[in-house]
Amino acid sequence: MIHVCSLARLHDTVEMTGARHVITLINGDTVLTRPSNVDPTNHLFLGINDIVEEIEGLVAPGEAHLHELLDFVQTWPREAPLVIHCFAGISRSTAAAYVTLCSLLPDRDEAELAWELRKASPTATPNARIVALADAALGRDGRMVKAIEAIGRGRDAFEGEPFGLSLS
Repeated sequence: MIHVCSLARLHDTVEMTGARHVITLINGDTVLTRPSNVDPTNHLFLGINDIVEEIEGLVAPGEAHLHELLDFVQTWPREAPLVIHCFAGISRSTAAAYVTLCSLLPDRDEAELAWELRKASPTATPNARIVALADAALGRDGRMVKAIEAIGRGRDAFEGEPFGLSLS
């Protein structure tokens, strides 16, 4: 099971779910205290800004970040849930959750997975740059990008509600 949340809900979500692996996608200078029950080797920190184009002084999601994400999820043992979070739990984390589903379920339809994301989170607005990088890396021929475009922008919110996605 994959759980998605905001930074403010990270510790509660990890405790509630029993997760032992965490992916953080947040600005590199954000102060973060890793949950005490998550070993440092089971925590991937990607210091990226929530942008879709290069902007001077900010860190756009890049291929190196994406490959770190894909490597981490491929080695996640899945005996306990995975928590993915960003600052608000709306854009970077939902993109990473979608990428994780597409990576771990290569035979599943991209549109079906995107609609599962939308059903689980009405506020999800996956970062288009992360999705496009993953689409290329996973050889999905634009289908991931089209699927996320099809579900549209999520409902406006300052913070998304935590939610879960099944790998079945």
